[in-house]
Amino acid sequence: MSINFDKALGIHAQALALREKRSEVLASNLVNADTPGYKARDLDFTSILKQTLPSGLNLERTRTNHVAPPELTLGAKMMYRNPNQVSLDGNTVEAHVEQAKFAENAVQYQASLNFINNNLAGLMMALRGE
Repeated sequence: MSINFDKALGIHAQALALREKRSEVLASNLVNADTPGYKARDLDFTSILKQTLPSGLNLERTRTNHVAPPELTLGAKMMYRNPNQVSLDGNTVEAHVEQAKFAENAVQYQASLNFINNNLAGLMMALRGE
């Protein structure tokens, strides 16, 4: 009997990859905080959640006149962040917001790692017969 790691780890492996990509996006925002005209970006995790639900709608673009689907990164929509206060140079990065989002993402990344470690520890216990 073989072990299916996709079933064993569940959505946590995908969440870990998304958290990693989100940290890259947030770091890019922080690096470009002083770049004129730079627009802050973030990943929309609700788009992933809607995709995993069985009743989610899958929309297709059947004609060239239809609106193009949003840019996807690992299945998540890349969205622009609306700033609380617009800067004069058009930059929408707010360092304090980005730092808070980065810290929040780091905690969620660690939580995903903990879930994966616990699942793997459970598999190891089952293999040992404990």
